[in-house]
Amino acid sequence: MTRIIAISNQKGGVGKTTTAVNLAAALARAGRPTLLVDLDPQGNASSGLGFPRDSVEMGIAEAMLGLQPIRQGIVKTAQEGLDLAPATPALIGVEVELVALPNRDRRLAFALADLPKPYEYVLVDCPPSLGLLTLNALVAADSVLVPLQAEYYAMEGLGELIRTVSAVRRGPNPRLVREGIVLTMHDTRTNLCREVEQQARSVFGAEVFETVVPRAVRLAEAPSFGKTIFAYDPTSKAAVAYGSLAGELARRVAAGRAEAVG
Repeated sequence: MTRIIAISNQKGGVGKTTTAVNLAAALARAGRPTLLVDLDPQGNASSGLGFPRDSVEMGIAEAMLGLQPIRQGIVKTAQEGLDLAPATPALIGVEVELVALPNRDRRLAFALADLPKPYEYVLVDCPPSLGLLTLNALVAADSVLVPLQAEYYAMEGLGELIRTVSAVRRGPNPRLVREGIVLTMHDTRTNLCREVEQQARSVFGAEVFETVVPRAVRLAEAPSFGKTIFAYDPTSKAAVAYGSLAGELARRVAAGRAEAVG
């Protein structure tokens, strides 16, 4: 079965797209066929994989609007096992167009129902907002993974996302669960990071992944070359962290499926 995971945080600058790109790459490297869907109009996940938004003619926006099947917009990336449904310029105005369409909150779900091959994971990089595009992701997803920067304002903004997830569960997608929270841009040398981590683990317990993603210059540099951290600096602490995160995620998903079957 395919696991569809929305990667979402309405606060920008928390490592959301960095996590989407490198977690997808790590899963693919582990032999798990993965599709990354760039649902953020900024198109950073696409450019970070070597497909700048303005260079792509067909992508996820066109599929959601019913202009083409999603299979026609999927491209192979340099990472074996990782495909991309890229952002195109049309994604900038797609929320306005969706308002007038029937089932406007299910357009992504309809598009993903026509995938060309059985991916093990589909990761959706959501916009840094809780608008109609993010709602489409939450309606289509099995779970939501939340990147959380280790600073207090990020903790304060988490409540709104949790309320949105709860509302979606009560309405259009009862199967939606919280996959977990991953601490990003983490610096163990600062008291603030340690305190926020402690607070997050105290409040959310096992929902917080054991793996934390460090703040790293090489991780910030990689997208400018259209590369994942594994292609840019495979021995870095950030690469090790995303590899560990992929393994932890796979174990959680397997355990959850085993529990559901039992």
